[in-house]
Amino acid sequence: MGLDMYLTAKRYIFDFDDDGKALREKLEDLKVNGMEVKEISYEAGYWRKANHIHKWFVDNVQKGVDNCGEYLVLVEDLEKLLALVNEVLSHTKKAEELLPTSTGFFFGSALYDEGYYDDLIHTKGIIENVLSIPDLRKYDLYYSSSW
Repeated sequence: MGLDMYLTAKRYIFDFDDDGKALREKLEDLKVNGMEVKEISYEAGYWRKANHIHKWFVDNVQKGVDNCGEYLVLVEDLEKLLALVNEVLSHTKKAEELLPTSTGFFFGSALYDEGYYDDLIHTKGIIENVLSIPDLRKYDLYYSSSW
């Protein structure tokens, strides 16, 4: 058990544009009893017990509500988080001020240790990868967690 965190990129398949029609053709074999695939979902990021990253999402995306729900994440949100991650990686003494840890049942360590900074490097990689998605505007991004 523990804090599991997900960033999901979802793409709705529209019937009115050529790109959507091409995707629909590729997914034709996935129909079940006449039901069509209307959305493609990708795991864009996964964290385990990165409670400081979770706290940032709760505070900045979920409006303080920590309920294991799924929340829309704007590109601007990811850019802000990336800027904070880079700032903390460059100035480690600012970690507690800029990206504080959070405690909770099965949330992992609240120390500012090697694991904390490993999570920041991992987060940086996730966000940079997501921001480099071609046609990112065609996707909706969501954050969710469970514990």
